[in-house]
Amino acid sequence: MAVANVTGGSVASAGFLDRERIIAKPGFNRWLVPPAALAIHLCIGMAYGFSVFWLPLSRAIPTTDPSCTGMTLAGSLFTTACNWRVADLGWIYTLFFVLLGCSAAIWGGWLERVGPRKAGFVSACCWCGGILVAALGVMFHQLWLMWLGAGVIGGIGLGLGYISPVSTLVKWFPDRRGMATGMAIMGFGGGAMIGAPLANLLMTHFKTDVSVGVWQTFVVMALIYFVFMMGGAFGYRIPPAGWRPEGWTPPASKTAMITHRHVHLKNAHKTPQFWLIWAVLCLNVSAGIGVIGMASPMLQEIFAGSLIGMPGVAFAQLDAGQKAQIAAIAAGFTGLLSLFNIGGRFFWASMSDKLGRKNTYFCFFILGIVLYALAPTLALMGSKALFVLAFGIILSMYGGGFATIPAYLADIFGTQFVGAIHGRLLTAWATAGIAGPFVVNYIREAQIAAGVAPGPALYTSTMYILAGMLAVGLIANAFVKPLSDKWFMPDAEVAALQAKTAAANAGPTGSFGIGKGGFDAKAAMAWAVVGIPLLWGVWVTMKNSLAIFG
Repeated sequence: MAVANVTGGSVASAGFLDRERIIAKPGFNRWLVPPAALAIHLCIGMAYGFSVFWLPLSRAIPTTDPSCTGMTLAGSLFTTACNWRVADLGWIYTLFFVLLGCSAAIWGGWLERVGPRKAGFVSACCWCGGILVAALGVMFHQLWLMWLGAGVIGGIGLGLGYISPVSTLVKWFPDRRGMATGMAIMGFGGGAMIGAPLANLLMTHFKTDVSVGVWQTFVVMALIYFVFMMGGAFGYRIPPAGWRPEGWTPPASKTAMITHRHVHLKNAHKTPQFWLIWAVLCLNVSAGIGVIGMASPMLQEIFAGSLIGMPGVAFAQLDAGQKAQIAAIAAGFTGLLSLFNIGGRFFWASMSDKLGRKNTYFCFFILGIVLYALAPTLALMGSKALFVLAFGIILSMYGGGFATIPAYLADIFGTQFVGAIHGRLLTAWATAGIAGPFVVNYIREAQIAAGVAPGPALYTSTMYILAGMLAVGLIANAFVKPLSDKWFMPDAEVAALQAKTAAANAGPTGSFGIGKGGFDAKAAMAWAVVGIPLLWGVWVTMKNSLAIFG
């Protein structure tokens, strides 16, 4: 790429992907940026739906050698004669979120330097390229290739794609930070609603007597995702230095929890506030992701026969056919939780603009503690509607926590390095992705070992422990205070960091004629491109969820 050369107040030369190339010009509509971010997030959000491939892949070989029974994990990575176990495939899911957190932390600073277009481009290459490598793994029946492709390379693409729009949207919407980041991060929660049913349709189409249709599905989805993600990456624009929305000025009565100064990336992790917010996110996610992981078995074992019109019949008393029936209904419950997860990302992030970020997290923790503590009672009452509603609200706050955290960071640390700081904070997600399911599954196994039969009592201790985790998060959130002056960069240092952008857009501060378009025809078309697939996913999920209530 050519190196930008700023001379005479203009960019003389810049590479096609360089930050200087995407500075918005007069007439640009800021409402084109959120759908660009959604185009990327809806694609990488399929990471949540990858489990749709596990069962077909576990039957990829029609006949399996009897010697496969005692196969180790290491053996499964290289076998060509044995079917893979679901547990071995499930490690790809773990790799997704560990690599997401790590790559966001490692390359967050790079993203701030090069801009969202280049980061989105690399994300598309990694995510879609990783899926294509995984397709080769399926073709040649090599699990290590699937781990490397989807898990490692794809996981890096997840991290870069997830954080690519954060600082950009915060800068475009200083008047509505929470709403802006909520719109984009909502897409990550909704990606599986589109991707999972699409994958099922494609696998059904490609399935033959000798193939389960997975590698062909991988290829088609990788190509579709690449087109959408490239459209998103090249749709990104950044505002010029000093830009602000037409007619908007920072509120005269400033709240102490929102700074208008900036903390350097190299100092953010040295502050106690960073680690307090890290704990806030980790504990909120640990509790929520634990519920996501056990949603299906939890509903089946708690309500058992009542799900199919046989109240009073315990899970252990159901035959194989009846268990298959309630498993299908439980899948609808999982889909319904996804809807709450998505809606919560937008609702709670938007509410945080009015309530404040700290108060919004207080709502998450206090309401979450109450709902987790009530869950065993609702289960004993046999109230499916109230039980589902309670966990729907819990999952809305799980999603809302993700969407609110970038704005929380911008309030505390400023906007100059918010994308990179957010990247480092996502190591909390990587930690929660391991800790949450591990704790929840361990408690359940310990209860079974103690002789507790499948039913409401099996999950009582789990609910109380999750409530306890949220109580610790509540305390951590209470200690988040505004930063002292020593952590903020001098104005001269901020000006130097913004020098290229300022030179390329010399002139008075203000709107520069940018962002005035509102919801015009071009914006409507951009939103339709991402909105129509999302509405289709919502429709499919709602149709499958109705079975819960008969």
